[in-house]
Amino acid sequence: MVSLTQTRLALGAAAFVLLAALTTLAPAQARTEAPGRFDYYVLALSWSPSYCARAGRKADPTQCKAARPFRFIVHGLWPQYDRGYPDFCDAGPREPDRATVNAMLDIMPSRGLVRHQWRKHGFCSGLSPAAYFDLTRRAFDKIRIPPAFNTLSSGGRVSPDAVEKAFRLANPGLRDAAMAVACQDGRLSEVRLCLTRDLDFRTCRAVDRRGCRQKSISVPAPGR
Repeated sequence: MVSLTQTRLALGAAAFVLLAALTTLAPAQARTEAPGRFDYYVLALSWSPSYCARAGRKADPTQCKAARPFRFIVHGLWPQYDRGYPDFCDAGPREPDRATVNAMLDIMPSRGLVRHQWRKHGFCSGLSPAAYFDLTRRAFDKIRIPPAFNTLSSGGRVSPDAVEKAFRLANPGLRDAAMAVACQDGRLSEVRLCLTRDLDFRTCRAVDRRGCRQKSISVPAPGR
């Protein structure tokens, strides 16, 4: 029969082993989250009319009250691991200055969005604010938006697969496994495209698997 003292000793030893394991893992996790250590980027393009419809009165007026309604805008350029992603890395004192923020408003029409993306994702790139947002613009400029989305004047419904096909046809070298369509509240929310650190298309099955599973989604028209 095992005595009470032996049981307590066994439990104590198990707790010590667990504590040692956690202590060993903690530095590795901290190292993993170090700025500049990641595998690829996701460029998230948000369908602005869906955001404006969803946010309602809380929507950023810079984006949703613009004289010329926005269509696809940059939500962010996100460093990714092959499994998972870093965010809110130790950001230190650096913040994008006013000129850097204002220079992004034509493709990221919200100062709050620009600053938030820097804090959550940008610092994890290991770049300076100016270099990170320059890279973000270059990534956006690389993507050709399908003509149908640039000329859309009335809302409609579409399948996520059809959205992917439109982007694939507009961008030679882009494959289905290198992107995902996101939806929210039954609306087209984003198209997420995977890019190497040199901004070439690359597969990202983890991102692709998280794509919208609805058969049909709404695409609100700009300015509605």
